[in-house]
Amino acid sequence: QVQLVESGGGSVQAGGSLRLSCEVSGYTYCVGWFRQAPGKEREGVARILRNSGNTDYAASVKGRFTISQDYGKKTLYLQMNDLKPEDTAIYYCAAGRPGYCVLSAMFYDYWGQGTQVTVSS
Repeated sequence: QVQLVESGGGSVQAGGSLRLSCEVSGYTYCVGWFRQAPGKEREGVARILRNSGNTDYAASVKGRFTISQDYGKKTLYLQMNDLKPEDTAIYYCAAGRPGYCVLSAMFYDYWGQGTQVTVSS
């Protein structure tokens, strides 16, 4: 059974930075970060293929956000720089279905509880 636990959310002013962490237990082929703002659909932000470290990002965060994993691969991170008010959302990490590693929530079977990120202008 895969379990994921996020941490590191908070409030920050525009232009600031936050680093989110996701502790993972169990085998994961791919891990993604998603976010959901009030009244909006869940959006894929970044994903990492666990064995190769290959990454991909949504256009809205490319160049500002970085997904990474520690050497032991138990913890993943989402470094968020130059934050904007439109980045405000609940952020989730999720484990992808084996064989798939895309930024679409429908391919992810296990989800963390989420952590709130609020960016003020």
